[in-house]
Amino acid sequence: MTADRIIDNRDRDRMPAVSIIIPTYQHADSLARCLPSIFDQTYRDFEVIVVNDGSTDHTPQVLGPFADRIMIIHQANHGRNPARNRGFREARGRYLLFCDADIVMRPDFLEKMVAALETNPGASYAYASFKFGWKTFRLWPFDAAKLRKMNYIHTTSLIRREHFPGFDESIKRLQDWDLWLTMLGQGQVGVWIPEVLSRAIPHRGGLSTWVPGIFYRIPWRLFGIRIRTVEQFLEAERIVKAKHGLD
Repeated sequence: MTADRIIDNRDRDRMPAVSIIIPTYQHADSLARCLPSIFDQTYRDFEVIVVNDGSTDHTPQVLGPFADRIMIIHQANHGRNPARNRGFREARGRYLLFCDADIVMRPDFLEKMVAALETNPGASYAYASFKFGWKTFRLWPFDAAKLRKMNYIHTTSLIRREHFPGFDESIKRLQDWDLWLTMLGQGQVGVWIPEVLSRAIPHRGGLSTWVPGIFYRIPWRLFGIRIRTVEQFLEAERIVKAKHGLD
């Protein structure tokens, strides 16, 4: 197996409050929109770790202009959760943000997220409303019963490091729902920010890494998503429910 190739130009003289971990595979064009939105944040106390999970597109060229201030891990393709966990092992922040390459943040995203956790010490993570393409998901305050029924919390939520259990690398889809259910089983809850703080760039033929339960009732063909893809996510839903003993 080829060894990881690591470029680490983070500021070693300080410990950042937030570690932003970006797993990416064949999403160079989306990453080219994601990274500028991160470096345009009003909240500046963060580090960025990009895990290039075996991409063969122009991801290295997209990363080039940012290489002097981030950590880049080039590795063989292992999948989303192994890539996220790999980034976590390098993270130094007290807060963790797993940001997929197809996410574009509002400039005050981090500012709002950090403030939510600092003013709600009983919450293990903060989540916000978001957009997927043209569709806005405004969500609601944390509701354990609803969370057990469907995945409505976005992957890109800010998590307290000490409460993060790691991603289950055996779960291939709906990994974020599995994470929130695992944390819920440990008595950990989230706090909702009632603002749209990010948007995801749709990928024709597939989905982002999160799928709210209500998304299953949207006309899929409007997004160019294949029925087979829908079937795969419904099967993933059954797998996650079985793991957590849900009906």
